[in-house]
Amino acid sequence: MTEAVKDAAVAPTRPAAVKSADRTVELLEVLASFDRRLTLTELHRELSYPKSSLYMLLQTLVARGWVEVEPDRGTYGIGVRALLVGTSYLDHDPVVRTAIRVMEQVRQEINETVHLARLEGDDVVYLASRESEHHLRVVSRVGRRLPAHSTALGKALLSARPAADAAALVPESIAPLTANTVTDRDALLAQLDDFRRVGYSFEREENTPGLGCFAVALPYRNPVTDAMSCSVPVARLTPDHEKQIVDALLGAARTLTELLRQPGLTPL
Repeated sequence: MTEAVKDAAVAPTRPAAVKSADRTVELLEVLASFDRRLTLTELHRELSYPKSSLYMLLQTLVARGWVEVEPDRGTYGIGVRALLVGTSYLDHDPVVRTAIRVMEQVRQEINETVHLARLEGDDVVYLASRESEHHLRVVSRVGRRLPAHSTALGKALLSARPAADAAALVPESIAPLTANTVTDRDALLAQLDDFRRVGYSFEREENTPGLGCFAVALPYRNPVTDAMSCSVPVARLTPDHEKQIVDALLGAARTLTELLRQPGLTPL
């Protein structure tokens, strides 16, 4: 018996269902990544699956409510079932459930929009928001993903980690989201060092024109994965208001960290 045959004989057989599961997840992720519906041809170009298999997979997901179709245009988009499952994730996450109460207290104290986000890879994913009473045309970011290096939330999380670990999560080439995004990698790493010293982070119009943001990491676990932030229009950002925001966030971080470190509340 050859070595190749021996290896094949002892190698675990990958269940056929895994391939279907992989394709299903990839398809949903592609649909979720676009801000418009896609045609079968466009999905085929993105995924390179056989068109017949892709079509049958789409029809299965449409029947289950995970994908919606516009018959007149022949375009597909993410379905309501995906929203229900995503909402369930938030409903069952102990950090989100605990943070909501503290976030509301911060919002009432400073009357600005407060966010909670989690680091996933080199991005941050927004988990919860409490909107300011000021009339701002800001779309809720819950469920949205942004590069960590361009957000105060991400910078707070990166600066809460050792410098080498943080550097590994900063891309070599940084694409700007706005004209104010820090795109020089060395400058960004130096900025993270400064934030590491002061215990909070900030950015001005780096991902949203007209808005500044301050953030603090929540060190209830190691490595740190979650952070809280406050967004504020730069036109309303005075030195006194900035201090009020930073003090409120630091106090909230201490309170929330103490709550989340209670035995059995969150996995470490």
